[in-house]
Parts: sequence; C-alpha cells; structure tokens
Amino acid sequence: MPMRVGALEIHEILSKLGPTDTAAAGCLNKRFRDWAADESLWSKFCSDELDLSSPQDPLGNPTPTFKALATLRKGASEDEIKGLEKSLKVKLPLPTRLLYRFCNGQDLKREKVSGHLLGSPLGLIGGYSFYNHLVNVYLLPLHLVIRETKRIVHQLGFSRKYILVASSTYGQKIFFFNCDDGQLYVGTRNLANDGEMIPCVPKELIRLVPDFGGSQQQDAMLLWLEEHGHRLHSGVIRLREEGEIRGINLFPEKAPHCSIAITNGVKVRASAVLVPEFSNLQDESEKFCFSYSMRMSLLPEGCCIYGMSFASCQLYRRHLIIRANDIVVNDVNGEAVIGKFPLLRPGEEEFVYESCTPLSSSGSVEGCFTFVPGRLADPKGDPFDVELARFPLQLPDYIF
Repeated sequence: MPMRVGALEIHEILSKLGPTDTAAAGCLNKRFRDWAADESLWSKFCSDELDLSSPQDPLGNPTPTFKALATLRKGASEDEIKGLEKSLKVKLPLPTRLLYRFCNGQDLKREKVSGHLLGSPLGLIGGYSFYNHLVNVYLLPLHLVIRETKRIVHQLGFSRKYILVASSTYGQKIFFFNCDDGQLYVGTRNLANDGEMIPCVPKELIRLVPDFGGSQQQDAMLLWLEEHGHRLHSGVIRLREEGEIRGINLFPEKAPHCSIAITNGVKVRASAVLVPEFSNLQDESEKFCFSYSMRMSLLPEGCCIYGMSFASCQLYRRHLIIRANDIVVNDVNGEAVIGKFPLLRPGEEEFVYESCTPLSSSGSVEGCFTFVPGRLADPKGDPFDVELARFPLQLPDYIF
C-alpha cells in the first residue's frame, strides 16, 4: 500500500528544506504552491536567514505579511494574456506566454513619480549606481506592458512586434521584447533619437520552433531570466544594501569578472558592468559605456606593514590604468576617489567607489591605491601602495 503524506508532514519537510528549495517545490503543482505559501514557513525563513522578527519591505517599512517581501505577482490568466495580444496586436511566443502564466511581473508600490515609473527597490533584475545615476530594473505586469508599450513604442515609431517588458525604476533603461523573432533588446543613449538598441541574449540560443532532436522552444525572455537566476544562485551577483535599500546589484562578485587583491591587510575587490543606456553605437571611439565598482576593506588583523599592525589606514591617492583592446586609453593619477579619502578600520563595511568610463571595445582596468597607516592627519608610517588587480570591462553575452 502506498503511504500517504499529510499536510503537517509536508509542512515539516518544507521547513527543513529552506527558502530556496521550498520556492522550487511550490512550482510543482497547485497543492505544493499552497503548501509552500504558508505564512508560518516564511516567518521561520525570514527569522533564520534575515534575522527578521516582523515582516518588512526592502525599505524596512512594516508589511502585513512575510510573503510581502516578495514582489512577484501571481500568474496571469489566459484571458489576460489574450487581452494583451488583442490590445497590442501581437502573438506571444510560447515560452514567454508560459512565463506570464507562472508570474505576471512585479507589484509596484507607486506607478508614477516625477514622470518616471517607480516600483519596488527590489527590482527582480536589479541594477547599479554611480554618481547620480541609479538603475533598478523590474518586470512589468501585463496591464503596464500594455500601457507603456502603447505610450513609448508609439513615441519611438516602432513596429507592433515590440512590447515593453522591463524598465528601470529611476533611470531611462528600457527593455523591449520582439514577439516575432523572440529576441530581447535594451535601448541605448540613442533610443529616443533613432531607436538604437542592443540584443540582450545570444541569438543562436533562441529556438521558437522545436527541432528534430526534441529540443524545447526557447525565446530570449526565458533564457534571460534563467541566466539571471543562475547568476543569483551561484553568487555571481548578490543582494547589496545601499543606505536603507536592499536590492540586487549587478556588479559581479566572483572571478573571472571580479578581481580580488590583498596588500598589507587592505582588501580590494573590483568588477564592472556594461551600461547600455549610456552607450552610443554610432561613436566609434566611445561606443560602449562601462561602470566599475571598487570595494575596499581592512582585514580583522588590521593594516600590517613590516610585521607591525595598525588599527586603521586611510586612502591618499589613486592610480588607474584603463585599456581598450590592450591599448592604454586613460591613465588616471590623482588624490582621493570621488573626492573622498576613506578611512578603513577592521570590521567596518566596505568602502564602495563607483564610476564609469566610455570605451571603443572591451578592455580592462588595473592600478593601485596609495594608503597611509593610521590617518592622513596623523600618519603612523610611510605611505604604501595597495594593488588593484586587473578586472575586465567586457561586452557580455547577456545584458541585464
């Protein structure tokens, strides 16, 4: 006789699995989805993983349920999808159609602020920031896909095959899905002027018709989200707190796209992302814009020089060598970083320095930072150089 497992037993099993595997179990069928959505499970997970005793949104504001931490909407109905197709006169490829049946984009806290769409700080795709440019990309629910496609695609003069599927909450970074060829595109700096866009997924991976080998259909929306999920799961990209906001940060955290160097106890991590919305494919000398992030911290043992340990050290100068196609195009040498002289102490959060540079092609950055032990106002020894190991400014296969 087969043994039947009741709801209590399933609850106990899911509580042992943890949040990731519980969420995966919820994809099996409707019954498991209901079991996996139990409030007490997520209360336990949030307590264990995030040290939360009460539910909060990504800004730290109280919410009525722990499940409100997730911004994903329930799947759209077949009628809602047909309504979009009729309204926009398009036919969604099967993979994207199934994607919206499973998840209808993200809930948005506010839909309009100062003329721009503004959603949750926890945009599913995430983003980056440098200077006063802040990017946070989220997936649009179907009703906003319809509204924003009619508004923006009409302004740009695009054909009806394009729909707007994702957008940044704060900046003009917009993703368009081509319902005919199944490709996903992101707009460049020239989007408004001449509709310039960059494809986001390798074309050879897209298959809108099953082949004789039995390979399943794949369009760019599904491939894009699968790759994004893989990067999150493997730790290539992670959540990062900036002030009171927690969000997915697109600067890579692992090699080979992130470099790490430790010199005299000072640890420097560095990586870069392509910034398509500032790129200009018509400018051969500055075709691509890259933003880079450099994170500095002091190890627990402090700053160690010639066997002596110091409780702090302070940055004095920077020297960056920027290359394109292995040719030096910029040699930056000066005091401070973004006008700051960070003081590093053991156990404190990383100091994050983010900037950008235009290049004609892929390239790299390397160099060093000059620190003094102690403080600039009260140095405890001679200045010393801290290595900034080379990291790539690389045109990616997938653009997020």
